[in-house]
Parts: sequence; structure tokens; C-alpha cells
Amino acid sequence: MRLHKLTLTAFGPFGATQEVDFDALSSAGIFLLHGPTGAGKTSVLDAVCYALYGAVPGARQSPGTSLRSDHAPVDRPTEVCLELTVGGRRLEVTRRPAQPRPKKRGGGHTTEKAQSLLREYAPEHGWKALSRSHQEIGEEIGGLVGMSRDQFCQVVLLPQGDFARFLRADAEARGKLLGRLFDTRRFAAVEERLAEQRRAAEARVRSGDEQILALAHRIAQAAGPAADEALPAEAKPGEPGLAEAVLSWAAVARGGARERLDIARCGLAAAEERSSAARRALEAERELDRLQRRYAETRRRAAGLEERRAERDRCHEQLARARKADLVAPALDLRDRAERAHRAAADARVRSRAGLPHELADAGLDQLADRERGFRAQLGALDAARRAERRSREIDDERGGLDRQSRSDDELIQEAAQWLAGWDATHRSLAERVETARDAATRAEQLAGRLEPARRRLEAARRCDALATQEETAAAALTAARESAADAHETWLALREQRLLSVAAELAGQLVDGAACAVCGSAEHPAPARAGAGHVDRATEEAALAAHQRAEQARARAEGERGVLRERLAAARAEAADPQEGAEPAGRAAVSVAGLRAVVDRLTREHADAHRLAAGTHAAREALAAAEREHLGRIEDQRRAERRTAARTSQREALDREQASLEAELVTARGACASVAEHAGLLERRAGLLADAAEVLRAEHEAAGRLKEADGRLADAAFRAGFDTPQAAAAKLLGDAAQRELQHRVDAWQTEAATVADRLAEEDAVAAAARPPALPDEAQRAYDLSVRVLRDSASAHSAAQERGAELDRLSRRAEDEVRALGPLREEYEGVARLAGLTAGTSADNERRMRLEAYVLAARLEQVAAAATARLQRMSSGRYTLVHSDERSGGRRAGLGLHVVDAWTGRERDTATLSGGETFFASLALALGLADVVTDEAGGVRLDTLFIDEGFGSLDDQTLDEVLDVLDSLRERDRSVGIVSHVADLRRRIPAQLEVVKERHGSAVVHRAAGPLSG
Repeated sequence: MRLHKLTLTAFGPFGATQEVDFDALSSAGIFLLHGPTGAGKTSVLDAVCYALYGAVPGARQSPGTSLRSDHAPVDRPTEVCLELTVGGRRLEVTRRPAQPRPKKRGGGHTTEKAQSLLREYAPEHGWKALSRSHQEIGEEIGGLVGMSRDQFCQVVLLPQGDFARFLRADAEARGKLLGRLFDTRRFAAVEERLAEQRRAAEARVRSGDEQILALAHRIAQAAGPAADEALPAEAKPGEPGLAEAVLSWAAVARGGARERLDIARCGLAAAEERSSAARRALEAERELDRLQRRYAETRRRAAGLEERRAERDRCHEQLARARKADLVAPALDLRDRAERAHRAAADARVRSRAGLPHELADAGLDQLADRERGFRAQLGALDAARRAERRSREIDDERGGLDRQSRSDDELIQEAAQWLAGWDATHRSLAERVETARDAATRAEQLAGRLEPARRRLEAARRCDALATQEETAAAALTAARESAADAHETWLALREQRLLSVAAELAGQLVDGAACAVCGSAEHPAPARAGAGHVDRATEEAALAAHQRAEQARARAEGERGVLRERLAAARAEAADPQEGAEPAGRAAVSVAGLRAVVDRLTREHADAHRLAAGTHAAREALAAAEREHLGRIEDQRRAERRTAARTSQREALDREQASLEAELVTARGACASVAEHAGLLERRAGLLADAAEVLRAEHEAAGRLKEADGRLADAAFRAGFDTPQAAAAKLLGDAAQRELQHRVDAWQTEAATVADRLAEEDAVAAAARPPALPDEAQRAYDLSVRVLRDSASAHSAAQERGAELDRLSRRAEDEVRALGPLREEYEGVARLAGLTAGTSADNERRMRLEAYVLAARLEQVAAAATARLQRMSSGRYTLVHSDERSGGRRAGLGLHVVDAWTGRERDTATLSGGETFFASLALALGLADVVTDEAGGVRLDTLFIDEGFGSLDDQTLDEVLDVLDSLRERDRSVGIVSHVADLRRRIPAQLEVVKERHGSAVVHRAAGPLSG
């Protein structure tokens, strides 16, 4: 890497633009960077670091510090531009930090975001822009340089103070610096990873032991008294031999459980045998008790039969007499019916004679029949008189009808006369109504033609008001949409910039172990980038872009909606305008709503009135036609009524004559009655009474004959049945229910007698009765006791079986857990040994060196070898730097650094060097470290180096030797910049860059280059 030119503007103490030509300074090989304290020598180096990495070294990049010069005017931006060649490519890096600037509109300041630009020079095309992304530029420069910012600051900008402290530092401090330079984080990660694996494996082993102990406790619970020995109390998770102890103890518990199961099985068999014997004895006692009770009951039933024998004989005799009396029963029933019929006929005769005249109370059948025939003959003579009476009533009805018709016609004539008297006024009123309706229809048509345009203008005026409000709302929405679109655009650009800055972390997230990197092609990924604070991924950027696009679409829609509303508003204003007025539409629309509403209301009312009157045109015409038809009809009705009145007069005279002739005939036929019908009804009732009395008398004579015949038949039937009189037979009669009851008693006695005889003949019952009384209760108690003993034995046997099965199941689970834990325990032992070895805590690691310290020790040994080559020249062959891995006290070994003094032949600590010796030793160490780090970074050539201070501690001879060593770097085409206050160096080194401190900001001055003076 070779620096060509550095341009600074408003950076640090430099208020104006300053240029540093490194090509001119490097032509002499060594150049001097000097100036008064605070002038800005270190700021030049900070600018180089900032141009490459976007940050300055160390504490100067702490929060709250600003890179902008306080001497620069507000309109001059801070900027650093570095031109360099690295990796065979000529590049130009320009960076601007985040800085305040005046607002373009209004007062005050706003913070401008940081900016970066990377360009590349090609001979055939000139300068070409490569990227403006902070992240892409950082990755590009870091890949070409091959060093991080910390490595660059230690290797290219050699801070002698840091290396002097490195010489005097302890192993821990040296480890921190070397770890930062050589990036041994992967080895520390290996240590941590192994420690984590050891802890995880240990946790899994302890978890497995805990599960085995839990199973052991469950085995102890399941075994109960079968466990002869308790689980060892000292058994703890992680202890060696725990699994074997648990398995042995479980085997002992299973043996005890099997022994108890055999004992329980024998006890159960004995209890079952005793229970069976007790059950058989109980059944035998119960059977004996049943037979004895059965025989005793049979004897009691036999005694009861003997006591009921007399009753059985009485029932049998009563049933036989009743069955004989049943033979006389039909004759008794016939005589009873005949007697009831005779009494009924006698009662009817008495009732029929009560309605006859006194002289006919004892009349016979012939006399009653003669009187009935006389009344029937009189009824036949009254038929003609009844017809004449009906005609007389009809004549009266016809007269009433004629009177009603006469009154109706008189009313009709009078009503017609009154109506016709007002016909002229009615006709004029109806004609005027028809004419008014015609005029109203014409006016309604005219008002309708004026109302519709007025309504359209009113609606247009209302739309004007609504559209004006909507247009204002749309304008506000458009303004908000524009602001939202602008904010979304700025947000998207900011997120895109942040994503470009952290794209390395995004690419690192896609890396897969063993797969080639998409950027460098390597299959190994030792230090993938990590996402920092504020990391933006692709999804966030795309979401922001989508939000920006949606905001733009919303803004376009808002503009379109506002344009449509403005067009609709203009059209509505034109429609609301009065074509007969000459004012502008906009002015008319503002005042037309109220006026148009009043006009429309007035026209609406007038049109409604006219329409209501016009709607009655047809009704008025119909009313006029109906009135004319009614006028003609009333005249005709009046004439017909007069004609009917004349016809009724002649009809009434004919009816009077017919009724007079009928009345003379009816007077004779009525007799003493009020009417012929009444006289006929009286004759009809008398004839009916006589007929009924004759019929009742005839029925009485027939009933007496039947009663006499029934008495003869009853006497004959009683004699044949063996009874002296019919009354004796009737006394022995029984109903069907009574006879069935007697038969049931007899049958029950006989059945019971047969049953008792059979049971008395049973041999087993007779034999049981001869034995002593049975004792079933004692047998039941003995059986219940045997059942309880059997139940307890079965429970004990079942519990022993379950205990044995549970112990077998838990023992199998314990064996499975022990087998599953074996590989985990082996894995834990291997990982634990490896973790202890890398952590330096294992007995196999004699020097107690951690893996990271071991790697750093190898690097330190390389650095010491590279530094010794220059230290021997600077010290005239006296000193040599060597690496030491000896332990000091109780500390760990690995990062010791000693110096070998050739004059004394002894090795001593670097902290014993003097000030000047410390300087050139640290310088040699820095140069050696630069070589080693360069080789570590991939062999990138470093053509420009800077050495900061420390030369004032050297004498002239040592200074000459140091300068000779630095001058020898030109052999490798390198240039070295020395930053120093030493005045003698300004005489020895002609190529100089002086930093001048002025009131308005520092400035740089180039001095001519010449040969190096000794």
C-alpha cells in the first residue's frame, strides 16, 4: 500500500483546504513530520486513518468529539480525500462526517448525514466512481488492505509509546494487544465453545443420574417392606458407580418381592380350600332347615283342612240345591214379566180415563169407538171452511202490501219533486267545477315546466357547497400525502444507506460452514461480520421502499381526486347559473342556494295546488254526467209511480168484494171458537183421547190373559224340579257369582287336601323331620369368616403381584436409563479433558497455557525473531529479543519477552532496559510486528510507514544507527515518516512536512528533499 496525496478541508485544526503530497515526501525514503505542540501533526495521521476506515484511532473517536474544525466557516464542509495505490489498484477515497449546515429554507441548522465516495483510476478511462455506500467502501478498502483499523494503527502508524509499554507490560497486557492485532478471537471462541460443551455434557449426565435416582426412589416406594436394604444415602448425581449401585440394589428388592409373592400364593390356596368347605357346609344346613320347615308347614295345613271339612260339606249341599232351582228360573222370569206388563196396562187405563168426559169414565170399547167416529166426521166437514179462512188472511196480506206500495210511491213522488226543484242550481255548479279543473290542468303544465329547471339549479347549487368543502378537504389531504411521501422517501433513503453500511453482516448471515463465500470464495469463515446496533436487513429496506411507493401512490390518488373534485365543482357552478343573468357563475353559486330554495318551494306549492285541482277534472265530468242521468231517471220514476197509484185503486176494490163473500161462510164454520182452525183442533184432540183410551183398554185385557198362562207354567216347573211350591224354588235360587264362589271354595279344599297328602308322602322331608334341628346361622357365620380370610389373602396376593410387576418395570427403565447414559458419560469425559486442556486447567497442560495464549506465544515468537534482525543493527549487535514461556510465580506461562545482552551473555527482562534502549527496542519490535502482521494479512505490501516520537532519548551514535536501519527500508522501496519534535532530525532529514499553527487554523508546508545527512 502506497499513499500518494491527502487533501484535508475543515478537518481538526485545519480550517482551510490543505494538501499533502506523499509522492514528493516519499521520494527521499525518509521524511519528517514536525511542528509545534497542538499544531496538528497527529491530525494528519488521523485524516489518513479516517479516509480509509471512516474513523480516527483510539480515544479520539470517543462519543462527543467532533472532527470538524472550529476555524472553518459554516458554509465550508468538512472533507478528507486520500489517493493511494493498494493491491495494484489506484483509488481515491473521499469522506465527509456527519456535520451541521445552515438550512436552505429558514434559519437555524440541520445535521447533514455522513457521505463517502470511492473512485478508481484507469489509464484508458480516467477516474470512475465505484460506490457511495459507507459499508461497501469499508469492505472494499478492508479487503484490499487486509487489516482492521486497530491493526493499521499499530502497523502503519507506529505509536512508540504503546510498544514501550508493551515491553514493560505483563503477560496479560501483552495478550490483549496481540489478540487485538492478530485477531485470535476464534481460538478464544474455541475455548468458550469447549467449556460450554463440557457444561452441557455435565448437565446431561447429572440429569441422567437424577432420573436414575428418581427411579430408585420409585423402586423403594414400590418395594415397600420387600426392600431389605435402603438406598445408599451418599448416592448423588454425577458420582461414579451410581448406576451400578442402583441396579444391584434394585435386583435385591426384586428378589425379596418374589419371595413374598410365593408366600402370598400359598396362603391364597389354603384360604380358597377353607372357603369352599365352609360354603358346602352352609348349603347342607340350609337344605336341612328347608326340609324341616316344609314338613312342619305340611302338618299345620293338614290340621287346618280337618277344621274346614264341615264348611266344605255345607257349601257342596247349597250348590246342589241352587243348581236344581236353576231349572225353575225360566218359568219364574216369564211369570214376573207377565205380572209387570199387567200392572203397567192397568196404570195406563187409569191415566187415559182421566181426560175423558164424566159420562165416558166406565165406557167400553164399542162406546168409545162410536164416539171417536162421530168426531172424525165433523173434522171432514170443516176442510172447505179452513181453505176460505186461509184466503181471507191472504187478502189481508195483499191489502197491507198495496198500502206499503202506495206510501212508497207517495214518498218517491215527493222526493223527485223536491230534487227537480233544485236541478238548475246543481247543473250550473257542476259545469263551473269542470271548467275550473280544466284551467288548473293548464296551469299545472306551465308550473311543471318551470319547476324542474329550478330544482336542477338548486341541486347544482347544493353540490357546489358540498364539492367546495370536499375540495378543501382534498387539498389538505393532498398536502398531507405530499409530506408523507417526502418523509417515506427520506426514511427509505436513510434505511438504504444504513443497510449498505451493514451489508457485510447481512452477507455473513448467509454463510454456511463448508460452503464458498459469495464475496471472496473461501470455504472458511473465521471472522464473519456481526450485525451492530441499528442493523437494517433487506426486509426492512424493502418494507420502507414499499411504504415509499404506497405513499407516492396515495399522493397520486390525492392529486387525481382533487382534480376530479375541481372539475365537478366547475360543472356544478355552471349548472347552477341562471342563463338569463349576466354575472359570473362563481358569484351566482355563492348566493343562489337560499334564493333558489325559496323559488323552488313557491313553485312546488303552486304546482301542488294546481295539480290537486286538475286531478278533479275527470271526477267533475263524471259528476256532471251522473247528475244529468239522475235528472232523467227521477222524471221517469215520478211518472211510473203515478201510473202504479192508479192501478192499485182498482185492485183494492176487487179484494174488498172477495173478502165480503168469504166472511159469511166463515161465521157458520167457527161456531163458538175464534177461528175455523181452533174449532178443528178441538175436534182433533177429542178424537185422539177416545182412540187412546180404547187402545189402553184393549192392552189391559191382553196382559191379564198372559199373566194367567204364566202362573200355570210356573206351578208345573216347580213340581218337576222337586219343590213343593214356586216360592220354595225361588228361595233356593243363587246368582252365577254366588255359585262360582261356592264351587271355588269346594275346589280349593279338595286341591289343598291332595297337595297335603302328596307332601306328607315325601321321604326326604320325613327323614329330615326325624333329625335334630338345623343350625344355618352358625354355618353362615363360619362361611363369612372364611370369605373375609379369602379376600384378605387375595388382596395380599394381588398386591404382591403388582409390586413385583412394578419393580420389574421400574428396573427395566433403570437399566434403559443406564444404557442411554453410557454414551453421554463417555462424551462428557472426552469433552471435559479437552476443555481442561485448552483452558489450561488440566494436569496434562504442564505450563497452564490457554489455547489463545499458545497461539499468541507463537505469534510473539515470530515478532521477536523479526525484531531481533533490526535490534542487533540498532544496538551494534549487543541485544537480541527472545520469547519466553516460563511461568513466573503462580501465573500462567506463554507471553514472556526477554532481551539477551551479548556483552554479559545473560538473559534479562525487557523492563530493565534504559530509556534509549527501550526506544530502539520498541522501534525494532514495532517494525518486526509490522512485518508479521503484514504477512498475516495476506502479504499486502506496506510502502508507507509512520513512526511517532521517541527519538529524543537517543544519543548521536545510536540515532545514526537507528536512521541507518530506517534508511535501509528504502531497499524494499518503502518510505518512512517520522513524527518528532527533535531539532537534530530537521538537520538530518531534508524531506519535511511542517505543520504551522496559526490564529485562523493550522497549515502544512512542504520542504525540499535532498540526501539524508549523517
